Amino acid sequence: MDAIGLFEQASSDLFGVWFLMGAVLVFFMQAGFAMVETGFTRAKNAGNIIMKNLMDFCIGTVVFLLIGFNLMMAEDTLFGFVGIPNLNLFTDFGNFPWSSFVFNLVFCATAATIVSGAMAERTKFNAYLIYSGIISCLIYPIEAGWVWNSNGWLFQMGFVDFAGSAAIHMVGGITALIGAKLLGPRIGKYTKGKDGKTVVHAIPGHSLTLGALGVFILWFGWYGFNGAAATQVGQLAQIFGTTTIAAGFATVTTMIFTWLKNGKPDVSMTLNGSLAGLVAITAPCANVDAFGAIIIGIVAGFLVVVVVEFIDIKLHIDDPVGAVAVHGANGLWGTLAVGLFNIYESDTITKGLFYGGGVEQLMKQFIGVLAIGAWTAITMYIVFTAIKKTNGLRVAPAEEIEGLDVSEHGLASSYADFMPVTNSYGGLVGSAPSNELIEEKISVSMDEAVPVEYNFSANPLVKPKITKVTIITRQSKFDELKSAMNAIEVTGMTVIQVVGCGLQKGSNQYYRGVPVEINLLPKIQVEIVVTKVPVERVVEAAKKALYTGNIGDGKIFIYNVEDVIKIRTGETGYDAMQGEE
Repeated sequence: MDAIGLFEQASSDLFGVWFLMGAVLVFFMQAGFAMVETGFTRAKNAGNIIMKNLMDFCIGTVVFLLIGFNLMMAEDTLFGFVGIPNLNLFTDFGNFPWSSFVFNLVFCATAATIVSGAMAERTKFNAYLIYSGIISCLIYPIEAGWVWNSNGWLFQMGFVDFAGSAAIHMVGGITALIGAKLLGPRIGKYTKGKDGKTVVHAIPGHSLTLGALGVFILWFGWYGFNGAAATQVGQLAQIFGTTTIAAGFATVTTMIFTWLKNGKPDVSMTLNGSLAGLVAITAPCANVDAFGAIIIGIVAGFLVVVVVEFIDIKLHIDDPVGAVAVHGANGLWGTLAVGLFNIYESDTITKGLFYGGGVEQLMKQFIGVLAIGAWTAITMYIVFTAIKKTNGLRVAPAEEIEGLDVSEHGLASSYADFMPVTNSYGGLVGSAPSNELIEEKISVSMDEAVPVEYNFSANPLVKPKITKVTIITRQSKFDELKSAMNAIEVTGMTVIQVVGCGLQKGSNQYYRGVPVEINLLPKIQVEIVVTKVPVERVVEAAKKALYTGNIGDGKIFIYNVEDVIKIRTGETGYDAMQGEE
């Protein structure tokens, strides 16, 4: 073999390895989906969500191996519509196309797991498993075969979906929309106002940190998602470039749009903006230049916000993670964008409308999304309706309120090492000082910022022998409060995590475009019982430690304690308190 032949063989082997490594990156995206969905929903359902994401891949592996792969990629097809299954896996194991199987399997799992977020927090686990098996076995393989099997009718027509904006993301988004509609909203999401109109309530997720981690994992994996099928270094570099450009511009667009619209940049929506840009560039990633990627990203950044709010506020369909907007709407947009910005042409593919190719490619893209959309909508409506009529889709109201971790999996909490103190939406309370930024910042005096309430007789002749001081304040002020108490020789205290709001009810804020009416803020409640140290000294030390001049610095309550009993010694009253302060 000459030098050129050796180079071609080495290149072929290199990209064969990259093909499989790209599949590994796509598999790792399952972790990203799990983190995004977990973070954007309430803590009481975290275990259920993790199980669904795990089983999407595992059940998908079983049914895709036995049935789905042949329906999708078989060499013999029925009029280019569906592959004809064979037994090559069992009769010709050594020559089975394992690279193609692994690659297509991880993409199949992605299509299935997109739906989990839109139906989160109220779906029966066994119903979800049935759905997951059906989409991985039949629904996805058939339409994906149209696109990527060389004998598929859309492939033969010249339809372009390089990495799956339509075949994966739009399919997942449409399925999510149908599933969420038939399932119905979470309890408390929509209520009727006094005027009879529907009132939309925000239900924030319990951990934007997890959500952000998931987005970064997905973005990392997306380089494999879009780039795995590249066959040349130059093409791979182009794909990496367009993928990054579109996602970056989409993220910036969403941030600025929500900032101008709501007064502050929306964190969760901006995270969705990153994913929207990635979804939109998935189909045209190998077919557009930098300018095209920029426009695709900007449109995706606007589109995700508009569709999230339209579905929630106008259609009243409850989609906790924005799956329909991110994957459905932007999958559609990205696929059509090939017909606008495509820079290449071949025997069956023409340049995009904006690059001198006319509307021919755009019409092909339109036919493709129409066919894939109709197939998905009809079949998944039948699937979800059948599950709803037979097995049932939704858990009982009591189970939903309690949380699916308990009712479906017997988990008291997915965060077993932490006390599950919950806020008004059922999310775990953390100790992030950033939560305090939503409180009003109005300069007031110390007495107004840290009011003191005495809850016993003010008769000077009846002085309480033992007094309990209860302090409610910001979590971030605890170290200062503890130091202040140590300085006056008060060392015994009980600390409890609580949530609540004063008269200000938190400041006005928006979550995914929906106003949050009452926001319960994380606080700590510190209880101190004193005898030797004067109460006034404790109060003054606490006020100085907690005071910042803003509403929300805290409150101090003073109570008379009738008696104290030390269990170990049996001592009571003043004697029981010695050595405790």
